[in-house]
Amino acid sequence: MADKWKEALDCAVSCPRCNENLKADDKRILSVYDHVPICMACKREEEKRPDYEERSRQMIGQCMADTEAAWSDPAGYCFHHFYGYTCPR
Repeated sequence: MADKWKEALDCAVSCPRCNENLKADDKRILSVYDHVPICMACKREEEKRPDYEERSRQMIGQCMADTEAAWSDPAGYCFHHFYGYTCPR
């Protein structure tokens, strides 16, 4: 049960923001705005937004609250909004 959050980490084959192709070993990261996996270049652009810092604070609190009941390991899922991951092989 605690690992069900891993299923939510989509291993998309392209970034939904820029349509860049993503290979399994390319890092992706969850957006703090809509929780979708984006490429690292789009994450860097996201970080330039003037509301990014405030949105990050809001997102982490809400993410922890929302996922604790569902998956009992909210830190695992929420962690991927700040640290890139690759797809399992």
